[in-house]
Amino acid sequence: MSRVFWVRHGPTHETAFVGHRDVPADLSDTAQIARIDRDLPDAAIVVSSDLSRAVDTADAIQNTRHRLPHNPNLREFDFGDWDGLHHSDVTARDPDLVRRFWETPGDLAAPGGESWNMVAARVSAAIDAIITRNPRRDIIAVAHIGVIMTQIQRASGCTAYQAMSHQIANFSITEIQMWPIRGIARINHLP
Repeated sequence: MSRVFWVRHGPTHETAFVGHRDVPADLSDTAQIARIDRDLPDAAIVVSSDLSRAVDTADAIQNTRHRLPHNPNLREFDFGDWDGLHHSDVTARDPDLVRRFWETPGDLAAPGGESWNMVAARVSAAIDAIITRNPRRDIIAVAHIGVIMTQIQRASGCTAYQAMSHQIANFSITEIQMWPIRGIARINHLP
């Protein structure tokens, strides 16, 4: 059996869109990091997005686990022209596009950015390749809220809109069984 333990990186304290912009995580809650480490399988391999907030979080929970190279295909959505802007500024620019982007995720993308379907395909291909290279191994993947939501949709068969309704807190664990049968064991678990 292959299980992926998706861990959302530590908080960034940003109030604007944060996609591919490299913003550091606040890893000062060492007690929470220790709880996450204890809740994850010891024999798992660890991989992360190549953005520093995920890399640093993965390094903090890696402990003695085998670390794979950072994977740029596990990055958050590329919000294009919206990255770094507050939601109210983006809404003022193009209220119809913003509404449709959140209410009907799929092929719509922020100007210069990625759509839900693009991110879902990118992340699914990346995690499938990791599983193929590491059969029947548990994998800890430290990534981002959008990335994790695409995998909730994939594992549960729900719509993208339904997947986005899940809360995915910083430092939470979402456990997905990937092989032989896809399914979700837990979402947004905070140890």
